[in-house]
Amino acid sequence: MLLAHVSWRNKMDPIFQSLQTVVDRYDELNEQLADPEIAGDGQKYMALSKEAGEMRETVETYLHYQQVLQDIADAEDLLDDAEMAPLAKEDLNTLKPEKEALESQLKILMLPKDPNDDKNIIMEIRGAAGGDESSLFAADLLDMYRRYAEKQRWTLSIIDETLTEVGGYKEVAVMITGDNVYSKLKFESGAHRVQRVPATETQGRVHTSTATVGVMPEFQEIDFELAESDLEEEFFRSGGAGGQNVNKVSTAVRLVHKPTGIMVKMQEERTQIKNRDKARKLLASRVYDFYAQQNEAEYAEKRKSAVGTGDRSERIRTYNYPQNRVTDHRIGLTLNKLDRVMNGELGEVIDALVIADQTAKLAELNNA
Repeated sequence: MLLAHVSWRNKMDPIFQSLQTVVDRYDELNEQLADPEIAGDGQKYMALSKEAGEMRETVETYLHYQQVLQDIADAEDLLDDAEMAPLAKEDLNTLKPEKEALESQLKILMLPKDPNDDKNIIMEIRGAAGGDESSLFAADLLDMYRRYAEKQRWTLSIIDETLTEVGGYKEVAVMITGDNVYSKLKFESGAHRVQRVPATETQGRVHTSTATVGVMPEFQEIDFELAESDLEEEFFRSGGAGGQNVNKVSTAVRLVHKPTGIMVKMQEERTQIKNRDKARKLLASRVYDFYAQQNEAEYAEKRKSAVGTGDRSERIRTYNYPQNRVTDHRIGLTLNKLDRVMNGELGEVIDALVIADQTAKLAELNNA
């Protein structure tokens, strides 16, 4: 059934003017999805269903908003009726705040979408300044993200790692898959600083160490294609655990992107095919990230937000263990619950970052 066009009586700004276009497109998609010919084309049907699904919340909120506007108009018409006026005033006291809340919600829903928001991610964590302590902190950050991923019902798997003698990570790369992973974790890129007494410290002094986090959307070949002529591929025997097959057959893969010199090794899986697939995904994401950062002007504009540039060298957060405090320097957020954050309760921090980003984008739109 096509959605009706309901007239509304307030002055619309450009954001709201484009909402009817969304509704029209949603109607069109639903008509197409009802077409038996399209229903028989699985790939096309899934693509159209995905597009309609992404619009659904916006359309439903907009229709609710239009109904509230109509209800306000009806209630105002009753204000001159002595008998109905008290009820009309009561309705208006409820409807007007609801109208304002829906307007704010619609503005956020109509903000330009990051095309990568629904993608899985590849996250790289590296120990930086601080020697062994920085590698241990890198391991702690990985554990924090692992716990957060579990709470989101995402899947986290290690795809590459370099361990240190003390049980930390010189560097580790993981893939996190699930719903809208990039949208929630894209603001984690940057330098994370820890202040605490290291296990190896005998005088009880607080040391400062850092680890860097890089978050890259996972790219399929359809999104970002690596030219075969730019790749150098080599298979070799894995040196890791995994059974007899791993050490007897050349299951591990090494990929080099010749134009950039970026190299990826993969030996986590038991088969050559799986290692090759993972290696190509990781390489595609690293090459994309490399080129994005090379073009600084375009990259800065693309990543510009209230929560920083996304550059791995930018100090974004401090974890102060003695005071059980975590501070995100980009938005001035301080929480005295570091123990809970390290246990994967990142929601409050991530929600604040998303809201700050949305607020900045709304201000930019309103000032345009």
